[in-house]
Order: sequence, then C-alpha cells, then structure tokens
Amino acid sequence: MFFRRDYSTPGPGIRPDEPEKTGPARLLQIIQLEAGSVFLLNLLFLACCIPVITIPPAIFAMNQVIRKMMLDRPVLCFYDFRTAFCTFWKQSYIAFFLVALPLVGAGFGAGFYLLRAGENPVMFAPFLVCSTIFLVTLLSSGCLYGALGAGMKLGPALRLALALGVGKPLRPLLSALVGYGLLLFGILQLPISLIYVLALGFSLPCLLGNFFLRTLLRDYCPATEEEEREE
Repeated sequence: MFFRRDYSTPGPGIRPDEPEKTGPARLLQIIQLEAGSVFLLNLLFLACCIPVITIPPAIFAMNQVIRKMMLDRPVLCFYDFRTAFCTFWKQSYIAFFLVALPLVGAGFGAGFYLLRAGENPVMFAPFLVCSTIFLVTLLSSGCLYGALGAGMKLGPALRLALALGVGKPLRPLLSALVGYGLLLFGILQLPISLIYVLALGFSLPCLLGNFFLRTLLRDYCPATEEEEREE
C-alpha cells in the first residue's frame, strides 16, 4: 500500500539494531520512508484548510503527524491527521494566535518604524522592540507546537518554547529559515510553483523545519502516554 507501511511484518525500514543516523543521512532516511505520507499529508492539509476557519487545527495536525515521523513512530497518515485534528483543536487556536499575532503585528511595526528611523533616530527604539518580538516569536514557534503537541499545558509549553528559542537559538533558527523560507518561496512563486504547492508545498517545509528541532523536542518535551505505548 502506497500510503501505509506495515510495521508488523519484515520489510524495508529501520532495523531495531541499526545505529541511528544523523544529519543529512537521517533526513534522507526519513524522506525515503515517509515520502508517500508526506504527499498525502499535504493533500489532507489543503483539503482541511478550505473552510479557512479550520486552518489552525490543520496546521497543528500536520505538525503532529510530522512529529511522529521524527520520533520514528508508525504513521497512518489519514488516521493520525484526523485524530490530531479532533483532539488538539483547542490547543491549535491558542498556538496559532500566539504565533500569528506577534509575527504580523511586530513585523508590520518593524517595517513601519524602520522607514521613519531615517528621519527620526528615536524611531530605532520601537523598531528594535518590534524586531526583537518578531525574532523571538519566529524562533519559538516550532518549539511551541512541539511542546503543546507533547501534551504540555499552555504555561509550561510557552515557557519551554521561549527558553529553547532564546537559549538554544541555532536549531530553531535553522528550522525557521528552512521551514518558513521554503513555504514563503513556494507561495511567492505562484502560479509557477502550483504543482509543488499542491503536492509538497506545506508538508515538506513542515518536515524540514521539524527535522532541525527533533533533538531539542526529543530531549525537552516528554512523550505522551500514547507515544510511550507505541514504543
């Protein structure tokens, strides 16, 4: 079956005694094993975004399915997406507005004050405030989705996301550059990139962004009870 791997019978996959690969080799291994699921996940995401109001749960569900791939858990794409969509819908709206509002507001403010800073140097102060809020939100956003998806309550999840985004910025920065950058590139290149956007334009940036965060989330975000039962 193209979109479903059989984990109960021998076949292609990762042997239990095989040392875990790292870096590009690990990324290629994940893509090889999950190519069909990544494609289907993109279609599911787009279909669930059609009502517009369901965009936050769709984003959260996509991140949850990708999280299972990063943890090398068995993935049943449609079932896992639907389950996460229905289970985490409250968390999804919280995460969406905690990320979207500061990014949009601080991004607009940074641009607004920067344009006026040439005439009035005092405008550099609010520009620095807005740009700092924008950068911190950008670095913490992926960690926030991971922490909430791991079952953490909002307060601890937000504190952890900020601590990882600010205190360990390298991987969150790579995640943001690749994830948001590739997503923005695909959207800006429409209609030339239409086939790419429909096939992989959202799920692939999500996968790559989560790939850079996988060790941070694995070390600092506890597995849920369901994930522990799957081990």
